[in-house]
Order: sequence, then C-alpha cells, then structure tokens
Amino acid sequence: MPTIVCPECSTTNRVPEDRLADDPKCGRCGARLFQGKPVILTASNFDRHASAELPLLVDFWAEWCGPCKMMAPQFEAAARSLEPHVRLGKLDTEAEQQIAGRYGIRSIPTMILFKAGREVGRTSGAMTASQITAWVRSQSRD
Repeated sequence: MPTIVCPECSTTNRVPEDRLADDPKCGRCGARLFQGKPVILTASNFDRHASAELPLLVDFWAEWCGPCKMMAPQFEAAARSLEPHVRLGKLDTEAEQQIAGRYGIRSIPTMILFKAGREVGRTSGAMTASQITAWVRSQSRD
C-alpha cells in the first residue's frame, strides 16, 4: 500500500494500490490526492514528497529559464497522464537553492525521479509530454 503525500496539507496517506485510480482524498483535509497537475515543492514539503513510496518526478526549474517555461505546459500534461502512479512536482531552483545544491543541479531544466527517497533517474533538457512520460516509464521498470 503506497504512501501518498497530500498536495494541500502534506499529510502522508496510505492508499491501496487497487484504489489509486478511485480519486482518493486526504484523510486529514479532504483534498484530492491527485489533482492532474504538478505539486509546488518547497523546503518545507520536499523531503516528505520525495520519501513517499509513490514515485516522484521533480522538475528543477527557474523563472528566468526559457526552456523551463517552454516545458512547463508539457510537464503539466505529463502529470495528467502519469498520475496516479507517479507524482510530479516542480521546484524553483532560485527560491530553493539549498535543495538544488543538495542534488547538484547544474543545468535546468533537470528532472529527477525519486522512489522512496532514493534517486532512480535523472535527465536534463526540455522534453515534450510524451517524451517525459516515456522516460519515466523507462526508469520505472523494476
């Protein structure tokens, strides 16, 4: 039964694997656990989301980055196709420099796929929604 962090209140929820597609709600605040869009990641919620059992794909980006801005709608579209099996999140490297430094982010956009707190894949450069989805699925094979 994977742990899923609420995108609204950051409470950890357990949802049976066969119920992930049933639009589960947070046991604490009642928010939908999957909202069809990336979660905004900050210093206060990053580690909780990254350590959850549900895989997390993080887009490390910055407001000044042209390729990041071009990829943003593609990343959101990928969230709609990858949920509820993968959580997508965005981390602003300018606002959260300590986290970006922890993962050695040198170029953006960079995406890192986490599973249970462990980095399992990394890629840099803008991608389309279908490329993002294909890359995540290729990294998720056990």
